[in-house]
Amino acid sequence: MARIDYIDDPNAPAINSVVPSVVAIVQDDDGRVLMIHKTDNGKWALPGGGHEPGESIADTVIREVKEETGYDVEVDTITGTYTNPHHVMAYDDGEVRQQFSIAFRARLIGGEKRTSSESDVVEWLEPGQIDELELHPSMRLRLEHALRYSGRPVIG
Repeated sequence: MARIDYIDDPNAPAINSVVPSVVAIVQDDDGRVLMIHKTDNGKWALPGGGHEPGESIADTVIREVKEETGYDVEVDTITGTYTNPHHVMAYDDGEVRQQFSIAFRARLIGGEKRTSSESDVVEWLEPGQIDELELHPSMRLRLEHALRYSGRPVIG
């Protein structure tokens, strides 16, 4: 399903949905970050996605990372919450979703790299390599906050 992101755009369509979602910041022993190239918007991102009924939020992180990358993770901590009502995502099925994302630091515990219908590339990248990639500004912000994590989550 394709989507268009709007930030601070007065011409953005009206919000008709709020779905809690997660992203996972996973680093290997060399400090590289697990990143995916998304099929829905053609941008690089942290693995993650929508919370489903019956799941704990930690289970959402674990499921989404596994689905999009093939890797198994354990959740460590929350690095931030992002609920900007001026960031909306319009999907081709008519849903217009307000951003509601919780960023988590997670630890790699197993699995093997693979792509999915949501991720056509899965890579471990140095933070400096990520600077050169096309990321949505909100995703870049979540990653920057996580890499500078001070022990207190960002609340926004």
